[in-house]
Amino acid sequence: MSAPTDEALLAGVPTGLHVDGAWRDAEGGRRFEVTDPATGDGLASVADASPADGLAALAAAERAQEEWARTPARARGEILRRGFEAVTARSEEFARLITMEMGKPLAESRAEVAYGAEFLRWFSEEAPRVAGRYATAPDGANRLMVQKRPVGPCLLITPWNFPIAMATRKVAPAVAAGCTVVLKPADLTPLTSLLLTQVLVDAGLPPGVLNVVTTTDPAALSGPLLSDHRLRKLSFTGSTPVGRRLMAAAAERVLKVSMELGGNAPFLVCEDADVDAAVEGAVVAKMRNGGEACVAANRILVHRSVAEEFTEKLTARLSGFVTGPGSEPATTLGPLIDERSRRKVAGLVDDAVSAGARVLTGGRVPEGPGYFYPPTVLTDVRADMAIVQQEIFGPVAPVLVFDDEHEAVRSANSSEFGLVSFVFTRDLDRALRLSERLESGMVGINTGVVSNPAAPFGGVKASGLGREGGVEGIEEYLETVYVGIRDPFATERGR
Repeated sequence: MSAPTDEALLAGVPTGLHVDGAWRDAEGGRRFEVTDPATGDGLASVADASPADGLAALAAAERAQEEWARTPARARGEILRRGFEAVTARSEEFARLITMEMGKPLAESRAEVAYGAEFLRWFSEEAPRVAGRYATAPDGANRLMVQKRPVGPCLLITPWNFPIAMATRKVAPAVAAGCTVVLKPADLTPLTSLLLTQVLVDAGLPPGVLNVVTTTDPAALSGPLLSDHRLRKLSFTGSTPVGRRLMAAAAERVLKVSMELGGNAPFLVCEDADVDAAVEGAVVAKMRNGGEACVAANRILVHRSVAEEFTEKLTARLSGFVTGPGSEPATTLGPLIDERSRRKVAGLVDDAVSAGARVLTGGRVPEGPGYFYPPTVLTDVRADMAIVQQEIFGPVAPVLVFDDEHEAVRSANSSEFGLVSFVFTRDLDRALRLSERLESGMVGINTGVVSNPAAPFGGVKASGLGREGGVEGIEEYLETVYVGIRDPFATERGR
């Protein structure tokens, strides 16, 4: 069977709200346009939910919660497993859809689909493994029974940069734990989440378990949900400023929250590193998703003794990238998501250059349609520059030099963020030492990729709280309940 055309693929994507098992229009029939960042052309018109629509979705989730929590864990897992198989079978459709609405090269979209689908498989296997414990109190007076229960209806807010992976990373553990969901995908890339929803419904999710509301006014929609007594959990991935506002709102009702926020990842190249391996690691850590990733290498810190060699080789590698629409086979770097993002990246580069940084490659906005920005390497960068202090979220690699390990650690830990750090060294003691000294929730040793569904993903400091993936991921959607039971031998013992 031949693959569907782009028009046929888009025609098969639902564009309404999914509430209580049915696709429906938004209140007042409001809609918004989703565009292709490579051209600026429209792709589809999608329902634009109002606060009332959001509350209707929460009501559906609340109605479905009790029965879904009582559904056997194995049954919940089997639905997720069927979802995994369906996404895998339709992986090319999902990949093309991601490239259309987000812009990344098709090869990267395919990799994201495989990564995102794996969360469905991983948590299908974790669902039946949720367990409590039974023990005797140290004084022998009682028995201690600890239960794990689903926290209840959840609001899941996902970003635009990994349209399927961010959805499955939240939906899969919530569903596996026995929670119902209101999913609010980013308005820049909602189509992948809408198609995923239909796939999961076809896999057997009952009405009300997964509700999806798309909107161009997320604050207006999330506000009433966060203040509603029926909501029990908020999980958000996005910027730290927005995360702080959501946490403040969630605090009013003491909601259980998970926050995966901004990053400013240091990439350390020590004097004993394999320089060629470090360059390849930096290319992956910097250029994956065009740099539009919270785990992207943001500050490349290189020991002075290898700085010249590393910088020359990194510049040569990035200069070889082919910028263009993600759908073209030769493309290795797609567009940024929108014009605002490109202005931010260009502004950070221009500011650094005006403060003394040198451009070794890239650094100029190209002419023509689409939101493209070239791979860029900056040297003579200082720690006080905005491009070092802020998250770039683009294909720009600022290189800084350090003279010893203590200086590198101080520089790496100077940021308010602490999501991930990367270290390249051949010295095992140094690798372990740095893994303990670096203030981040994840550390990559001699690798530019740390994300894996089987590992706990998350940060410290202003990069958030909670973990997604791994055995820890499902815990975010469970409550711990202690039941104290009278000593069954109390009567025998005369108590």
